Amino acid sequence: MAALTFKLERTDKHSSARAGEITTDHGKISTPVFMPVGTAGSVKAVSQQQLVNDVKAQIILGNTYHLYLRPGLQTLELAGGLHKFNAWNKPILTDSGGFQVFSLAKTRKITEEGALFQSHIDGSRHLFTPEKVMDIQRIIGGDIIMAFDECPPGASEYNYAKSSLELTNRWLDRCFKRFNETGDKYGYTQNLFPIVQGGIHKDLRISSCEFVSSKNATGNAIGGLSVGEPTEKMYEICALCCEHLPQNKPRYLMGVGTPWNILEGISMGVDMFDCVMPTRNGRNAMLFTSKGIVNIDNKKWEHDFSVIDDGFESPVSNYYSKAYLRHLLKSKEYLGLTIASIHNLAFYLWLTGEARSRIINGDFLSWKNEMVKKLQVRL
Repeated sequence: MAALTFKLERTDKHSSARAGEITTDHGKISTPVFMPVGTAGSVKAVSQQQLVNDVKAQIILGNTYHLYLRPGLQTLELAGGLHKFNAWNKPILTDSGGFQVFSLAKTRKITEEGALFQSHIDGSRHLFTPEKVMDIQRIIGGDIIMAFDECPPGASEYNYAKSSLELTNRWLDRCFKRFNETGDKYGYTQNLFPIVQGGIHKDLRISSCEFVSSKNATGNAIGGLSVGEPTEKMYEICALCCEHLPQNKPRYLMGVGTPWNILEGISMGVDMFDCVMPTRNGRNAMLFTSKGIVNIDNKKWEHDFSVIDDGFESPVSNYYSKAYLRHLLKSKEYLGLTIASIHNLAFYLWLTGEARSRIINGDFLSWKNEMVKKLQVRL
């Protein structure tokens, strides 16, 4: 058992992009990396075998809020943790549930103690405190667990963002206290990542980075972006945070986003990304490809028998035609959801892997600038 380590392998000469390697007790992760979101212990419509063999996923996410409500902690503990429950033997990161509580604005109340909320399943009331969230994540068993924070809306005015950050900082102290009082449950090391907040206010973000850095955690996260603020502001704040977070620790940008968002984030020095977009949009007929965006629902693809995407190697992207995938989705065949989800996830993993190769080879920035334009074209 050993704490998570991060080895910086190469930094791009023309940007802040970097290639590295994270080591956990469940294996190594080459960075930059995209992490598929498995909210309730499953990446929707995609099996674990497909995640390994077709998507080439190195790490997946589980969500504290959803797993706590269903299947519940007793089942997860009896199973021996999420790795054994869902038969995934690679690293897992668990989200603290803070964002879900934030999204339940109409049915939750935030106090100094924690966040009181109603279950979306049966309306029952629950209280998440920093201590309880640490205990829950210990039981779920993620290799990386996240601090419990308040995620303010993107356009929060200064005083709200400041008081929210102060609360998040007090909660962070409580998270680390509880984390340090408790032990790893299942024979491998769990690692607590704190989260930078502060809205779109630069001085608050810098203050948060300094507070988070003082915890000397094995990695750090940037939260509270892509929650309603303009894209340019998101990039500005992300770059600022990367400048003020430790160079020798992995940086995780939470919940962002589109392929071009990810490439820009990599150029700023972010190492880890997650987002529901590839699977959610895939299930709704939006495909991200190496040539641009395809709305496979459009009639123009009805008789297009070319493969989904010949721009990278993938068992589904190079095998099934656009016409066939359109037919499946129009017919509401479950296979269509699976093919679209695998394609989008495999594309995201290819994109971050290609970015890594470009960083190592020294031509990342010119490639990135070209790809950012190409990926946003609607075909």
